[in-house]
Amino acid sequence: MRNIITISAPSGSGKTTLCKALQSARPDIEWSVSCTTREPRQNEINEIDYYFISNEVFMKHVADNAFAEWEDVHGQYYGTLKSNLDTAIIQKGTVLLDLDVKGSMSIRSLYLEQSFSIFILPPSIDHLRGRLRRRGTDSELRIEKRLQRFEKEMEYKNKFDYVLINDDLEVATRELIDVVNGLKEGVLNGY
Repeated sequence: MRNIITISAPSGSGKTTLCKALQSARPDIEWSVSCTTREPRQNEINEIDYYFISNEVFMKHVADNAFAEWEDVHGQYYGTLKSNLDTAIIQKGTVLLDLDVKGSMSIRSLYLEQSFSIFILPPSIDHLRGRLRRRGTDSELRIEKRLQRFEKEMEYKNKFDYVLINDDLEVATRELIDVVNGLKEGVLNGY
């Protein structure tokens, strides 16, 4: 049963918006809350959006091998606790993870039979640059760092089970919901 769904995308591709739309359409899907050392954004809530923890606590989890995946992203640490995924597998619930590409690949290698990976693309790098600027949460220097990472992330796209282009949010939302519904029904690519 493929009940661990990972979604990855270059920053600013609409990944979080699409994940929230999927959860709204499929309230049976549980959001996997990751740990991070970064500061919460204005609308984020501890233990709902992320577990906001210190570097020291994060590194203790690393030392204890408690993470299924973890990564240093733009100077901040992010990680998914194995216990969250193991619980979903045992309870046969579906869990949704919003991860960077390396995180999705780590989950895939640990949970090959239980996971399904989706990569979301923006229509172009210029479109992505515009989205990041309109979001208004990053400096120009931070935006350029994210765009440099874009090329590296694109190298992974063919390793994902499904690639979705977010050119039109409404169309991409329908496609994502259809893919996940097909996965649950076992009608998508034999899964």
